[in-house]
Amino acid sequence: MASSALMRFSVVDYVIFALLLVLSSVIGLFYALSGGRQRTTQEFLLAGRSMTFLPVALSLLATFQSAVAILGVPAEIYNFGTEYWFLGCSYFLGLLIPAHVFVPMFYRLGLTSTYEYLELRFNKATRLCGTLTFIFQMVIYMGVVLYAPALALNAVTGFDLWGAVLTMGLVCTLYTALGGLKAVIWTDVFQTLVMFSGQLAVIIIGARQAGGMSEVWRIAEENGKIAGIDLNPDPFERHTFWTLSFGGVFMMLALYGVNQAQVQRYLSSRTEQQAILSCYAVFPCQQIVLTLGCLMGLVMYARYGENGPLQQGYVSTSDQMVLYFVMDVLQQYPGLPGLFIACLFSGALSTISSAFNSLAAVTMTDLIKPHYPDMTEARATLISKGLALGYGLLCLGMAYIASLMGSVLQAALSIFGMVGGPLLGIFCLGMFFPMANSTGAISGLVAGLIMAFWIGIGNFISRRQPLAFVNATSIQNVTTTLATSTMATVSLTTMASSASPTGLKKFYSLSYLWYSGHNAATVVIVGLLVSFFTGPVKGENVNPSTVVPVLRYLLFFLPERCKEKLSCGVRYQPAHDDPCFQLSLVPTKEPNGVISRELAPGGEAEPSKALGVGKEEQMAVVLHETSL
Repeated sequence: MASSALMRFSVVDYVIFALLLVLSSVIGLFYALSGGRQRTTQEFLLAGRSMTFLPVALSLLATFQSAVAILGVPAEIYNFGTEYWFLGCSYFLGLLIPAHVFVPMFYRLGLTSTYEYLELRFNKATRLCGTLTFIFQMVIYMGVVLYAPALALNAVTGFDLWGAVLTMGLVCTLYTALGGLKAVIWTDVFQTLVMFSGQLAVIIIGARQAGGMSEVWRIAEENGKIAGIDLNPDPFERHTFWTLSFGGVFMMLALYGVNQAQVQRYLSSRTEQQAILSCYAVFPCQQIVLTLGCLMGLVMYARYGENGPLQQGYVSTSDQMVLYFVMDVLQQYPGLPGLFIACLFSGALSTISSAFNSLAAVTMTDLIKPHYPDMTEARATLISKGLALGYGLLCLGMAYIASLMGSVLQAALSIFGMVGGPLLGIFCLGMFFPMANSTGAISGLVAGLIMAFWIGIGNFISRRQPLAFVNATSIQNVTTTLATSTMATVSLTTMASSASPTGLKKFYSLSYLWYSGHNAATVVIVGLLVSFFTGPVKGENVNPSTVVPVLRYLLFFLPERCKEKLSCGVRYQPAHDDPCFQLSLVPTKEPNGVISRELAPGGEAEPSKALGVGKEEQMAVVLHETSL
């Protein structure tokens, strides 16, 4: 094992790392100076709705694969074996449901911000609550994503901490503010290829040094690192098959179903079919990424065994182990350490750029444009670019705050996961329960956030101990924090414990993978109860374009009378009985466009006003053939 003092970048490593930043900037400049030149908000925020499924899928993957995940997953496998791999089972439903429920809904409504939906379904106050919750979530998380990999890099290689933070932050801000979403997506594609290359290089060389992949597997199997299927249904167990494969579904829905950073990519697709295909295309890519992370963890174990760099005192935290391993394995190959560092920072860049662009979109669409409906397109685009720039600078400030947090850094990481569940809940409440009203939606969101922070912060405080690994005979309790932009992040804190938790501590020990599902359920239950006591919305007053007739579609074989009851009074088929026909709102350019039927969201606003379109773009309700 090499001493950490020997682990320094060579000139070739610096050159490769610099090339990543330069090429990312060039992509942004290219889209700023070509094509539509980002002159409209549609071009800047939605790439002119011109993208095909493959770049969108790779961009979705890059946002999901954050820098902390690249560091955290191999460390998880090294310490606790391959059980985490079963999270891949959740990807199927976690992407199938968004592809056929959330994506068609958002795409047909022609939204820019997902929170426009909340005004269509409920009212402006609900939309504002959702927007502010999302902004809080992303602003906190941006600084952590920028600071955490730079801190790990500094600790292992001596790479200047604030030099890395400033360089990454400024480059990311530059290409996002100049090139818009199109630049973000294409840099994500480039950065995804870099991530794959960096991880593959480490796995191939590390496995060869350990005697081949068969030897790596033999060592892992002999030491109990190859996990079987644990069918324990206890939700308080950190990782079981049910927790990973079903609890993980809700985490995936929060990320790929309603998260603005991801939905914005769907909305940039050329057609609805392309948006749906992007969900399908990202599924095998995610499985590959998860497998690469697991293989890297096994190769780490084959190299170090139980006496790893953390136990040797070469690094101070679990997340730094991966960088130490990379520098140790690749130190004889100039340029390859630089490739992996480029891989690591590609994950950070893709996550942060997605955050900048999505924050600019919701701020412009939800907070500024409703107050200035007559704003010119040129002025709106300029303000959007300024917002992206401003959020980029704010990110640097949040990185500095993250550096002052110390051990609270773990709590900041968990905020992303804690907020994602309640946001998923409010969208599910609106889409699947026609009786829900705006009072119930806001009450449910508040209750969900309170529950989320209660469990999340309670878990953190109850387990807060100095970071240290105990020996193999000790009982280990692990607090694992999941955070994703737009992503899956694992950050490990391990401590010794002599007894199982009881009382509130037992409640706080709920597996982090059930957080999203638990908090979303809280929003739905509280929202329905409050709606019932304050006067549920009548089905005929609900905009059918904002409600998904799931039961009616699944139970299509029932008699029409039964299907009418399942519709809760919502008029899904005013002219056709085919369940594949559904109403949707589309903009029409005719000043005197005929509105065949006014469909107000909960009877509280006209669709044209809710969507924020100008006088020249009235909304017509049209019946068209679609499949759910």
